[in-house]
Amino acid sequence: MSRKRYTTDLTDAQWAKVAPLLEAEHVPAQPLRRHPLLREVLNALFYRLRTGCTGRDLPGDFPPHSTVSDYFRRWRRNGLFERLHAELRAQVRERAHRNPQPSAGCLDSQTVKSTEKGGAPARLDTMTASD
Repeated sequence: MSRKRYTTDLTDAQWAKVAPLLEAEHVPAQPLRRHPLLREVLNALFYRLRTGCTGRDLPGDFPPHSTVSDYFRRWRRNGLFERLHAELRAQVRERAHRNPQPSAGCLDSQTVKSTEKGGAPARLDTMTASD
């Protein structure tokens, strides 16, 4: 890479695991990429998640924010994040000598205190359509 490394960047080993799924999304009719784009788009998304910055505030050594946003929307719409999660989960479970697909789930309904002094109780009838 010819840019500064960030703590949120994918390692080569991590990239090797996700690259096949991302490359499978590539449509040959699309214009040639000007960046090692798919990895850099993921790195930019991870940077935004970690720092909370807006797309326009991405450091200049990432792809343009419009490119990152376009890929994010496309991947969200076509279910890539869900497929990526399912594949990585299966790999982790296989490495632990477990069935790749979970057979059961558990939900904990315990309430967690957020503060010592609670605020006003939430009421649906007081919420507006913009909430």
